[in-house]
Amino acid sequence: MLNAAASRFRPFEVVSKVRESTTITSFRLVPVEPQHWRPFEAGQFLTMRVPDRKGGHVLRNYTVSSSPREEGTYRITVKREAATTQDVPEGLSSCWLHDEIEPGAVIEIDPPRGAFKLDNASSRPVVLLSGGVGMTPTVSMLNVLARESDRPVWFIHACDSAAVHALREEVEYLATLRPGIAVHFCYRFAGSGDLDAARCHSKGFLTRATLQNLLPLDDYDIYMCGPPPFMQALYSILAGLGVRKDRIAYEFFGPASLLSEAGQMAKPPSMPSPAEPAIERNGPHVVLQKSGRKLVWDGTSESILAFLEAQGIEPEFSCRAGVCGTCEQGLVSGEVDYFEEPLEAIPDDRVLLCCTRPKSSIVLDL
Repeated sequence: MLNAAASRFRPFEVVSKVRESTTITSFRLVPVEPQHWRPFEAGQFLTMRVPDRKGGHVLRNYTVSSSPREEGTYRITVKREAATTQDVPEGLSSCWLHDEIEPGAVIEIDPPRGAFKLDNASSRPVVLLSGGVGMTPTVSMLNVLARESDRPVWFIHACDSAAVHALREEVEYLATLRPGIAVHFCYRFAGSGDLDAARCHSKGFLTRATLQNLLPLDDYDIYMCGPPPFMQALYSILAGLGVRKDRIAYEFFGPASLLSEAGQMAKPPSMPSPAEPAIERNGPHVVLQKSGRKLVWDGTSESILAFLEAQGIEPEFSCRAGVCGTCEQGLVSGEVDYFEEPLEAIPDDRVLLCCTRPKSSIVLDL
C-alpha cells in the first residue's frame, strides 16, 4: 500500500529523449494529467522514483534544465554514470534512464523543490559557474537572465572535452539574445584545434588567473554547481579572491564531508567555542543535548541547519530540501515549523534540520 509520501508522486510521460553528448541525455516530461504540472524556479529539482531491481524504489533528484517559461513540461538532463550492481547503487538511476526509458514511458515524480535559485531581488552582476553535468541549473538560470533581466552575466562552464560538452548550442544562443552576457568554456583535455575553432576558450582546470582575467572587479552573485572536486577548488579560489561567502550559492547532492574544506571557509571568523554558550537574550534557544551548548536563535538563518552551520557545527546533510533525510535528528523537546514540506512523514520526536525553524525553544539530540 502506498504511504502518504508515495501518494505525492504523479505520473509523467517521457515525450522526448535527446542525446546531448557522449555521456549526457535530456528527457522531456509532461504530466499524464495536466493539473499535476507545477511552476518552478530556475535551479530547482524534481525527485524521481526509480526501480531498485528488488521490487522497490529509490529516490533520485534531477535538476530541471529547461526554462520556467515552458509551462506544462519539464526537461531533465542526465549524465550516464558507471554501471551498477544490486549492491552498488551509484549510477542505478542514470543507467535506467539511459538504457530503459524511451519516449512513451511513464515515470513518477514529485513536484519541483529546492532553495538553489536566483535572487530576483538582487541587481548585482551574476556569475554562473558549472562543472560537467552541473550546468543543468545554470542553463535554466541563464535562460531566465537572458530573457527577463538586464543584469550582466558570466556563464563559465568546465568539462573534460567537446565530446562530453552538453547544451553548448543552447547556451551560445541564449548569449546572443541581449548584450551583457559573456560565455567561457574550459576543456580539461582540449583537443587539437579546439581553441582555434573557439569550441573552448581555455584548457586544463579553471584557475584563479582565468577568473581574474574574465571578471572585472565587482560585487557578484555567484551560483555554482558541479562535482565535489570542482566545487571545493572553485570555492577556494573565490574565497581567495575575496568574494563574500554570502554571495556564493551552490547546489550539491552528497554527504557534507565531501565539501568540508569549503565548509571550513564558509564559517564566520569569530564563533563561540563548543564549551562557550551564547549570551542569554530573549527569544527561542536551540539546545544541543549531547554537547550542552545553548544557542540563541536570532531569526536570520533560513533553517536550523544553516543556523548550526553558522555556529561552526556541521551536521550531515545532502539535499537541503526535505527529500533525502540525511539531516534528520532527534527532537527531545520543543516545536518546529516546516517551511518546506518533507517528502516523507517525520515523527514528532524527529526533525529535519534543513527545512525547519524553531517555533519555541528546542532541544536536539545532537
